[in-house]
Amino acid sequence: MKQHEKCEPNHRLSDWDEVWALIVPFVLQLSLGLAMIFMLAAVGRSAQAGELTGLDAVRQGSLLFADGHGGYRPALTQRTKVNIDVSGMIARAKVRQRFTNDSEQWVEGIYVFPLPEEAAVDHLRMQIGERVIEGRIEERSAAKQHYQRAKTQGKKAALIEQERPNLFTNSVANIAPHETVVVEIEYQQVLRYDNGELRLRFPMAITPRYIPGTPSAESMTRFDNRGWAVDTDRVPDASRITPPVWQGKGKEKINPITLTVHLDAGFPLARVASPYHAIHRVDEDAARGITTITLADTDTVADRDFELSWAPQADRAPRAALFTEQVGTGRYYLLMVLPPDAAAPQQRLPREVVFVIDTSGSMAGTSIRQAKQALTLALQRLRPGDRFNVISFNSSTDRLFGDARPATPENLEEARRYVSALHADGGTEMRPALKAALRHSREDAALRQVIFLTDGSVGDESELLELIHDRLGRSRLFTVGIGSAPNSHFMTKAAQFGRGTFTYIGDLSEVRSKMEGLFRKLDSPVMSDLAVDAGGTAVETYPQRLPDLYRGEPLVIAIKGARKGQVLTIHGRRLQAPWQARIALQNAIPGHGVGVLWARRKIADLMDQQRQGADREGIRKAVIQVALQHHLVSKYTSLVAVDVTPSRPQGAALERRALPVNLPHGQQYEKIFGHLPQTATAAPLDLLLGTLLLLSALMVWFFTSPREDWP
Repeated sequence: MKQHEKCEPNHRLSDWDEVWALIVPFVLQLSLGLAMIFMLAAVGRSAQAGELTGLDAVRQGSLLFADGHGGYRPALTQRTKVNIDVSGMIARAKVRQRFTNDSEQWVEGIYVFPLPEEAAVDHLRMQIGERVIEGRIEERSAAKQHYQRAKTQGKKAALIEQERPNLFTNSVANIAPHETVVVEIEYQQVLRYDNGELRLRFPMAITPRYIPGTPSAESMTRFDNRGWAVDTDRVPDASRITPPVWQGKGKEKINPITLTVHLDAGFPLARVASPYHAIHRVDEDAARGITTITLADTDTVADRDFELSWAPQADRAPRAALFTEQVGTGRYYLLMVLPPDAAAPQQRLPREVVFVIDTSGSMAGTSIRQAKQALTLALQRLRPGDRFNVISFNSSTDRLFGDARPATPENLEEARRYVSALHADGGTEMRPALKAALRHSREDAALRQVIFLTDGSVGDESELLELIHDRLGRSRLFTVGIGSAPNSHFMTKAAQFGRGTFTYIGDLSEVRSKMEGLFRKLDSPVMSDLAVDAGGTAVETYPQRLPDLYRGEPLVIAIKGARKGQVLTIHGRRLQAPWQARIALQNAIPGHGVGVLWARRKIADLMDQQRQGADREGIRKAVIQVALQHHLVSKYTSLVAVDVTPSRPQGAALERRALPVNLPHGQQYEKIFGHLPQTATAAPLDLLLGTLLLLSALMVWFFTSPREDWP
């Protein structure tokens, strides 16, 4: 009877039983599936987050050797030798990466490395002993297939792929036990001229990038021992731009580098400086400014960017430079024009200034001190009549004021206290901060300037650049790169899309001088509405839309199609008045690689159009056409070199190894790969979400499963 009474209510709710019978299995499968995704994401994010130095790494399957001092070192090692020839404002570089396999296994090495954001990579050579194999340019998918086929056949092969304009991957297949393979690439770039100095920058380190978004289903089933992050819906190539980070016992470093610069400035030098590395200098011809610079430390490790600057004697400063090259039937020009300095107006216009400071984990240590010092100096420059606000961001965005406020002593003192209390921790959720900074609050403000201080360590650059393009309005965005290895591609492009400038601060000692240079730009009127007139001749100039110029900045244009005896007219507005300059092309100096530089700039312009909504397939085809014609690596083309003879015996296993990189100088490992979602990885959060979903599935099963067999 009692049993019958218990069953009676169930009989009355039989319709609900049917519903539950359908819902419960679905809920269980959904919860278990999501739990598996998040927990696998946590494994994918953390398994290679740089913990490649101790017994944990051995348990993860990493190939390490005991170093005799209680620590471990990679069995596949890499050394880099760099030679850069500078002629005027053009640099030609050779980068030799030497891979040595100290193990007893055949290995494939994968090494992610940075290059200058404007590098035009056009040559690849692979050297095995005395043999040299030249690389060829192919469409990216074809080059990848060519490489994979050679790898499977046991042939030595090298593949250079562009992940970002300043980030490349070198894959080297079938390195024999105790063998060394050398891969050499060449690139060309235009040097930056600013405030009377030419600057050469060679990046040596990669700041771990924050990877936003939801892990993709495909990435959950593909663990290829490559990156510490898994691909997401917002960064679909995350696994390719997150090389493992070395964290050796005693903080020893890996990846040693030697660097030599052969400088032919073309004018007597007033000074040569290397702010971040000690150098040895040998002068050869003072009248032409010919000198050779090497790193003083022959055991330099790749953990911070190298920068070399030089300035001409005061009376020899160039006002213009013009180079030309004939390639096939096309003639190319590279033009630099330095407009005369524009004096600051007598009456300073009031402005609205929004300061944005990155306080994420990758900024911890030296970088946050640089950023806070720079921001404090900028606050001191505000004057009565100005309005301002301060925005800080890491995993979340915080505003000092709800809206911009007058620069009164009381408000400025509150801002100084706010900045002083900032500390670096958490992720790099940059999008909300950019949205807040570009939200216009006063349509009547004469000038609206956004000063953005960050290391730019993000993986979703394209998404952020699209945001800047769409929301800039009347604002001008000035980026300040902070730290020993900022993401210069993103910082430069953000300033370009924001119609501002990019300033790089790599050391505390130069905060004041670099910020004063930025203040001069902020205070000086721009040259705007610039255009090139070729007198009716059809010419291709890049960038197509010429940027606004600030004090001390030159106009640099790559040109194709102009006639040798032609005169170009550059016109625009300076101090709100018309300005123009006439350039006779017959005075151009022959220069090697000008055609390659034009092609590199055209590709960059095409990619910018793609970010601004142009047809993606049309842009892809146009980029491939230019890149193949000029033998250039791009997003859609790669360089591949393959040996003709198989070297790995049939049946011999091939181990795939992603080579670790150094954490940039001054950064704190635990703040990036630490206990909570940090700049580089959200593994703990993924693990927490996966665990909660798993518990939810168990609870659903517990409360809905039959009870008859329970004691």
